[in-house]
Amino acid sequence: VQLQASGGGLVQPGGSLRLSCATSGFSLYHFSIGWFRQAPGKEREGVSCISSSDGRTVYADSVKGRFTISRDYAKRTVYLQMNSLKPEDTAVYYCATDFETSPCTVVSGAASYYRLDYWGRGTLVTVSS
Repeated sequence: VQLQASGGGLVQPGGSLRLSCATSGFSLYHFSIGWFRQAPGKEREGVSCISSSDGRTVYADSVKGRFTISRDYAKRTVYLQMNSLKPEDTAVYYCATDFETSPCTVVSGAASYYRLDYWGRGTLVTVSS
């Protein structure tokens, strides 16, 4: 099982970035994917997730209306389109999955991110002028 996040970088406030989470070793048809972020000195937090079963999406209140999660089965990749970026979005972003605990349960706040076993190496997003 492997996940690899990419697409981070430096962007000005109000700008956009698209993060990618390339996956291997499991099927996106069967396992949900979540995006998480961790800012310096802060706890890791859930950003968004997409359910494997019905494509249902969940977003943290702080990103609703600005971020969009999607997936491409053929490319085995999950995307996070981030628009109207703010300085407070600055963080290392990770994608994650698990075979027992759905990342959507974590993003919804019903479980801790400690429950997720598979994490990709993060990608840094810096929003600054």
